[in-house]
Amino acid sequence: MSVRDAISLAIIIFGGTGGELAVTRAMKHIGEVHRFHPRHLLRTIVSAFRVGWMWFGISLMTLSFFALLALLSWENVSFVVPVTALSYVVGALGGKFLLGEQVETRRWVGVLLVCLGVVLVCVA
Repeated sequence: MSVRDAISLAIIIFGGTGGELAVTRAMKHIGEVHRFHPRHLLRTIVSAFRVGWMWFGISLMTLSFFALLALLSWENVSFVVPVTALSYVVGALGGKFLLGEQVETRRWVGVLLVCLGVVLVCVA
């Protein structure tokens, strides 16, 4: 794996997952969606776009998406997709330490299995 690949993967993993964490924080700020009538959904969307975390999250996810497009232009998808599964690790860590979520042992075992799968893909 080249330095260019590593940088692109880092942007994809940390940008995409950071964006998801930021959007989660924005949605927790506006509250749970209980009504799914189009008028209520529109209000929820407008409220969400008034929260800075939503814009930050969308920006990070956009950066991640374009890094993914670039990486796919020079690497095999059979390498890229499995390695980007490391976003599950970053997501679990971010959920625990940035959002204060409880992450059960069972989920940590799943994260470990994902890491083992990525190692298998990288050494193959």
